[in-house]
Amino acid sequence: MNRKILLLTVLMAAAPGLATSASVYKWTDENGVTHFGDRQPTGRNAEQVNVRSGTSQGAGVQRRSAQEQLDELQEQQAAEQQQREESAVEEARRKQREANCGTARSNLEVINNNARIRVEENGETRYLSPEEIAQQRQKFQEIADENCGPDQGGSSTR
Repeated sequence: MNRKILLLTVLMAAAPGLATSASVYKWTDENGVTHFGDRQPTGRNAEQVNVRSGTSQGAGVQRRSAQEQLDELQEQQAAEQQQREESAVEEARRKQREANCGTARSNLEVINNNARIRVEENGETRYLSPEEIAQQRQKFQEIADENCGPDQGGSSTR
């Protein structure tokens, strides 16, 4: 008796897997109403629907399309992020050039307004010679010309 019950239970459990799934078709009529049926309608385009998974044959195309859209969105976000980073780098460079310009102009003003320039080297104070002053003036003028730009311009005295 137990064998019969066991055999019957196994057959009932396996029966849904052994049954062949019938085809189900989906189509839309001229009024825009969606219909489902086990036979493909004549004279109409119908889509075969996989009843077990709930997906249709055309769904793979939609998924691919969604994946392509996702990839495109990620590419756009990456491009925007790169543009923001480049903009931040450019802004940092602009600020550094402004700081260099201000320092060079300040140093040029000190050199142009003072006949004697005192510097400290190795803990000892000394005065720059006229040749050293001229070299420093040229160096700071070049820095100002490079960093101050055409609209700000460096001091024209050399």
